[in-house]
Amino acid sequence: MASFKSRSAQLAYVLVLLSGTGASMGGADPAMAFKLTSPAFKSGAPIPSLYTCEGKDISPPLVWDSAPAGTKSLALIVDDPDAPDPKAPKRVWVHWVLYNIPPDAKGLAENADKIGLPAGAVRGVADSRKAAYGGPCPPIGRHRYFHKLYALDTTLDLAQANKGELEAAMKGHVLAQAELMGTYQKGDR
Repeated sequence: MASFKSRSAQLAYVLVLLSGTGASMGGADPAMAFKLTSPAFKSGAPIPSLYTCEGKDISPPLVWDSAPAGTKSLALIVDDPDAPDPKAPKRVWVHWVLYNIPPDAKGLAENADKIGLPAGAVRGVADSRKAAYGGPCPPIGRHRYFHKLYALDTTLDLAQANKGELEAAMKGHVLAQAELMGTYQKGDR
């Protein structure tokens, strides 16, 4: 039996156990949970340099499944909460914004901006002020890069939105969220 130092740790443990047994609040089968993965890196692992400013700076391949019933579109935000220095973060740097991805899409190919996005998908504006993927390029230390995929109950009437505009438009429309986090530090190979 696990021992706990605090009541909150004990409650968190119980919630993890419940989520693994199918006793979730919505009654959804955890095996059918909305998931986001990449064949290029595992969650929590380093992102290969190919997908960074030290490589070809192309987007990694992404794969998802089990979008909930009623999903009308998907949205993707890739950001780094550790900018500029993970020991003293001052802002979240946005690397990629996509939305109105069709609900039947199952992923994005490597180098999706060049290879082609699913029909109907819209590129938003990243903090680089470009409507394209900008890979990890941390000035100092190891940063975390969160790939957040949202299943929405609507399509969005936005023209090249930034992260803030997209998040405001998504309010009240998110059916599910999946997340994949990778790390990068200059010099990783």
